[in-house]
Amino acid sequence: MSAGGGWRAFEEPLRNFFSSGRFANALSLVIVGAAFTTFATVRVMGWPGLVGALAALVVLATISFIARRGRHEPHGLLPISLLVFVAWCTISVFWSENPGTTIASSLYQLAWAYLAIYLAMVRDTIQVVRVVGDVLRFLLAGSLALEVFSGLVASEPVHYLGVSGTIAHFGPIQGIFGSRNALALISVIALVTFFVEWRTRSVTRGRAALSIPLAAISLALSRSPVAVAVIAIVGIAALFLVLLRSIRDERRRFTVQVTLAVASVIAAAAAWVLRDPIIALLDARSMLNVRHALWIQIWDFSKANPLVGWGWTGIWRGDEYPFNLITAFAGTPASNGLNAYLDVLLQLGWAGVLVFGVLVVLALGRSWLVASNKRSVIHTWTPLVLLALLATSATESVALVDYGWVLLVICTVNASQNMSWRNAVPGPAAPHPRR
Repeated sequence: MSAGGGWRAFEEPLRNFFSSGRFANALSLVIVGAAFTTFATVRVMGWPGLVGALAALVVLATISFIARRGRHEPHGLLPISLLVFVAWCTISVFWSENPGTTIASSLYQLAWAYLAIYLAMVRDTIQVVRVVGDVLRFLLAGSLALEVFSGLVASEPVHYLGVSGTIAHFGPIQGIFGSRNALALISVIALVTFFVEWRTRSVTRGRAALSIPLAAISLALSRSPVAVAVIAIVGIAALFLVLLRSIRDERRRFTVQVTLAVASVIAAAAAWVLRDPIIALLDARSMLNVRHALWIQIWDFSKANPLVGWGWTGIWRGDEYPFNLITAFAGTPASNGLNAYLDVLLQLGWAGVLVFGVLVVLALGRSWLVASNKRSVIHTWTPLVLLALLATSATESVALVDYGWVLLVICTVNASQNMSWRNAVPGPAAPHPRR
């Protein structure tokens, strides 16, 4: 048998394996799991371990893409706002204070974005929700088990994961996610995901009955003051969507949409005016004092390069300028700006803020309109997850790296698939159905 004939004997089985729905689902689970466990992975394996795992996932996703070529329509799928933001981060290497760090950070960002695009293109929204739900069920259960072991069985902290073993005192706990605020956000995302799974009947009633309390208990034990505001925002948004989806008349729905938009702006203004009593009510004074000192330094340093910033780094390098001076002057160590919007201002300037603002506004606006107009409950997942991410990003730079960035890209691509002006532009023939 010739070498070419031998390869052809293996080519079809390999293509079938890597293009199968089962392989795509397994790879999706690993991608989402890796995104949500970056903190634990770095603590256990170090950055070389995480980068190696990320590189392997990119290779596998590329093989899967190649095996499935011809099944996906690139026309109109990737939103221009996302491409421009990633491009702006990448080209900031030309004026970056630390060009080597910017190159490494851009590659890291691009790798996660690529994996998120793979998920959004290869998996339908319901399949993405199922993957996220399965991963978060496992990780939240594992986090609670670790906290119980640390706090009740061993009565010793797990220092290398930052677990303090305070579950006997009803928290705060953080599980394997690095901080109580991270656990709180992930619990909110899990609640949204588990609720959508239940409403779409994509999981059994028993699994839903166990999953929702699991997320609620994790959220309560995190004792995060941020979580109270985030769950309130997501809950109110969910009620608005229920109201809008119950209205059949398009003119009336438009009127209600405008009314809700105006009411949201007024509520946001009122919350800003009443911020001191709200902060006192949430018992968040100490948390915000630390952040406020850091934010002042970020604002001052951003004035040195107001248009284009200091260059993209994503995660701060504490030994590099200007981050070393910012943390020194603020008197607190930090691996990010604890505010995604100020972080973008510092690293990418006002031009970056503009591009990032367009990205999130378009993603949220598109997904909101789709969710309020389409019948299936599955469409509510994208705007509610986006709201949780964007609200938390006011006190954590979660939307810029790791699982937050992956979710942002998935939601952005998903919203673009469902509502894009490019859908009206003639393109190639429709792709084959997914398997």
